[in-house]
Amino acid sequence: MEAQDKIKKEKGTSFMKNVAMLMIAQILIKVLGFVYRLVIINVEGFGDIGNGYYDAGYTVYSLLLTLSSVGIPTVISKLVSERVAIGDHKGAYRIFKTSLKIFTAIGAFFSIALFLGADLIASKILNVPDVKYVLMVLAPAIMFVASSSVIRGYFAGLGSQKATSVSQTLEQFFNCTLTITFVYALVGKDPAIMAAGGNVSTTLAILISFTYLYIFYKRRKKGIIIDCENQTVPQENKTAKKLIKTIFAISIPMTIGSLISVINNMIDTVTISNCIQTAFSGMISAKVDLEAKAMELSGLLSKVVTIIHLPLAITGAFCTALVPAISSAISIKDYKTVNKRLSFSLLASVLIIMPCMAGLIALASPILQLIYPQASSGENILILSTITMIFVSINYVIEGGLYGFGKVHIPAIALGIGAVIKLLMNITLISNPNINIYGAVISSIVCQVILFAICMYYLNKEIKLQISFKNHILKPVFSSAIMGIIVYFAYKLLIEVTSNSISTIISILIGVISYVLLILLMKILTKEDIYMIPFGTKIYNALVKLKIYKE
Repeated sequence: MEAQDKIKKEKGTSFMKNVAMLMIAQILIKVLGFVYRLVIINVEGFGDIGNGYYDAGYTVYSLLLTLSSVGIPTVISKLVSERVAIGDHKGAYRIFKTSLKIFTAIGAFFSIALFLGADLIASKILNVPDVKYVLMVLAPAIMFVASSSVIRGYFAGLGSQKATSVSQTLEQFFNCTLTITFVYALVGKDPAIMAAGGNVSTTLAILISFTYLYIFYKRRKKGIIIDCENQTVPQENKTAKKLIKTIFAISIPMTIGSLISVINNMIDTVTISNCIQTAFSGMISAKVDLEAKAMELSGLLSKVVTIIHLPLAITGAFCTALVPAISSAISIKDYKTVNKRLSFSLLASVLIIMPCMAGLIALASPILQLIYPQASSGENILILSTITMIFVSINYVIEGGLYGFGKVHIPAIALGIGAVIKLLMNITLISNPNINIYGAVISSIVCQVILFAICMYYLNKEIKLQISFKNHILKPVFSSAIMGIIVYFAYKLLIEVTSNSISTIISILIGVISYVLLILLMKILTKEDIYMIPFGTKIYNALVKLKIYKE
């Protein structure tokens, strides 16, 4: 009975509690990611060059990882939530078991392929042979990630994001501690070897995370079986062949969408390593120096991307939680709930991302100095990169909505169009020595704008969202701009009397407080919006007592 009680408790988790759980997990994950990246970048002998090797290898690994697992949790959660919504627990469990066999096999295939093809990829595609060491140590991880993705998706479909949030946090914790340990152990070695050592930790951390998920599943298996035995509705009558076809019918377009997203990163990796060498060939003659320049600028962009991905991870939680929540509501034709969750998710994403964007623009140089004291260049790239943040954040929600409606091919097509344009722009812009690495940022902005325009058009065809220009756009932009100005001048005053670190941290805290006050005073959130937040009722009652809101 204990296992069944755990399942029931987790199934009862509300949409916003799932979002909150994922947000907390993603914040921890990105903070830990920040910690180990800033530590290893500042390790003697690693720096931007080591970071370039690290990122180049990881991008190739991510490409194969996408083919075998990325998007799979969303696919499984969608299919399982649809079955559970109508009481077909047997059908949901069958989807899980079938998917686990399929994607574990696919993951194993790509693990072997990456290990055996590491030298060829590094030499012929990336044009940087030493990246092969990073690829080889990452290869075994792919199979375990594929299996883990199915388990996470199954429990998300049952209404609980605990498996996802805890396992990902656990994985990143060990990744952080082991990466720092291994890189320090290799001080004095070539940056490529240090980068490979750092990536050994990724494989070990994924293995630990998989072990946790397996134990998580085994402890709840009895409750799952009892739910199946007590089922009163007929089980979905599909042959194994039809079930596999259904899984692939959804997973292939979604995987293609995720794949194209990773290909965008791959486009940067390949074009930067090659086009930077072309751009600077007239200034730098030695091949080894050209490779080092390419890795340096690639590493510079990578550390900037690491910064902007922190707030994006928070808003990405909405996409993860939206798919099973919307799929479940659609299966019982509850379109009011679908509209409410989508509209609120868009508003919340804008409210989260806009002040982050304003803060990064206002404090670009101080933040880089705070996080990367030994490699703090990249202020202008960071400022330009913030433009992508708002589109990426909104696109997460829009894509989640389209996935929930079963329109999984739309984001894939939109990303494909954006990827082609990005490739052409990268080749043209990065090869220009006057633009160089900035070309990758400019093309990313254009790619995300294209994705937004196409996906928003098709989501509006499915459902008319309750969006207010005043509340969803005007007020958040105004509040963020005011906050950015406050933060900028707060830092200018503080830096006169104290260090950069203290000035930056205090300025950020001042920004958070001022932004929250602006949001409350402008009443951007309605009573219903506040009620959707965890502990929303208590928060609203407190605001009424403070006479900020009226009952």
